[in-house]
Amino acid sequence: MDINGIINEIESSLKTDSNVSRIRNVGNVLSVRDGIATLDGLSTAKMSERIYCRKKNIHAMVLNLTNHEVGAIVLGNYTLLTEGDEFESTGEIMSIGVSDQIVGRVVNALGQPIDGLSSEIHVEKMMPVEKIAPGVIQRQPVNVPLQTGIMAIDAMVPIGRGQRELIIGDRNTGKTAIAIDTILNQKNAENPVICIYVAIGQKESRIAQLTQLLKDYGALEYSIIVDAPASDSVAMQYIAPYSGTSIAEYFLEKGRDVLIIYDDLTKHAWAYRQISLILRRPAGREAFPGDIFYLHSRLLERSCRLNEDLGGGSITALPVIETQFGDVSAYIPTNVISITDGQIFLESDLFNSGMRPAIDVGNSVSRVGTSAQTKSMKKVASKMRLDLAQFRELEAFAQFGSSDLDARTKSRIDRGLRIREILKQPQYSPISVDAQVGLLYAVNNGHLDTLPVSAIAEFKTQFVAYLETVKEPDLEEAIVDFLKSFNYEKESV
Repeated sequence: MDINGIINEIESSLKTDSNVSRIRNVGNVLSVRDGIATLDGLSTAKMSERIYCRKKNIHAMVLNLTNHEVGAIVLGNYTLLTEGDEFESTGEIMSIGVSDQIVGRVVNALGQPIDGLSSEIHVEKMMPVEKIAPGVIQRQPVNVPLQTGIMAIDAMVPIGRGQRELIIGDRNTGKTAIAIDTILNQKNAENPVICIYVAIGQKESRIAQLTQLLKDYGALEYSIIVDAPASDSVAMQYIAPYSGTSIAEYFLEKGRDVLIIYDDLTKHAWAYRQISLILRRPAGREAFPGDIFYLHSRLLERSCRLNEDLGGGSITALPVIETQFGDVSAYIPTNVISITDGQIFLESDLFNSGMRPAIDVGNSVSRVGTSAQTKSMKKVASKMRLDLAQFRELEAFAQFGSSDLDARTKSRIDRGLRIREILKQPQYSPISVDAQVGLLYAVNNGHLDTLPVSAIAEFKTQFVAYLETVKEPDLEEAIVDFLKSFNYEKESV
């Protein structure tokens, strides 16, 4: 009998003999370092495949394939693993279980609840952690605004549903504050938005405070927190943003609008660098591996706005990147800037001078532009960016001697001071679009030129409250009527 006949006979006996166990593709652990396991065997393993250790009840995801070894990130307590532990191939791509019950919960990078609530999350669908982004034909233009409630952003750096807008700046300049205010503003949105906050490498105490904050403001009922704290392994920090995007895609398929915040991708890149160094991948610039650009591009490309045939849902991404001393030319910042559709740049000097949010208008840009603004906002905000840019130049020039300035220059500086004061906004206090339009109309048309700069903040607070009491106001009349009754404390001026 030839070799082919022998093989056919063995295969037929395997099919007919019920006592013969199924063939398993297994591998043994050679080493485990910081959540990264190296195994031999597993000859048929595929990238992103889930493998399983029955003895320790631990799952892992294949991340590295070589001729003789397989590298995998351990999804669980890797300290339980020892040399020789057996993993077997499952033939399944790594996925997490999602359902509508996940809204309002705090989950880990595997979608498992960690908020201490007694109720479990019923799994309705398994969503792959890695997925190819929708193609151009499956998308539609980004022209529906996603209101942040922050006047400086909605007026000059508008964000549309399906856009990817980077928030970039030094440590402690208010990056997370912008993201949280955006979540809070969705409470009164006309079309409800599911908000997903992915925390990567942060303190657990900070996430507990954030959870309580969202609960106090009534925002947790439409939000999901995916937490991979600093105490977790780099494997869990690496997979967290992909898991968060998988949850977002579950709602995207239902035609829902989703906002996802990655806070922050700098720590995500650090985690991947550590994984790559442990797996002995060649290091490049700043010790990052060569595929670090692909790491974030394949993640952020999954954020989009689908066409109506596919439900018309959207995923809007707000990735956060931390810079060192305002250096946006570093490796990771330049990578993510080139991937996203614009950036909101926060400046330390502005923050320290009392300008909150500390948005540098000159370096901030939205590549979607005015297509993601309402008609009324377009009208009142069209000249603001130019006026502010001119004001900053004139302000620097005026420091040399204000007595020599002509009347026109002085009026521009005075107008710029009032615009800047109007744009100041305390945290956790988003402003509706109608109120923003009213405030910008008032300052652009000179209605506030007679008010001292120190009275602008008081005017802003009272005028927003006044607009809420007037139904369908004529802006010009509403502003004039309000200014007649507006009394500010002259002693404080």
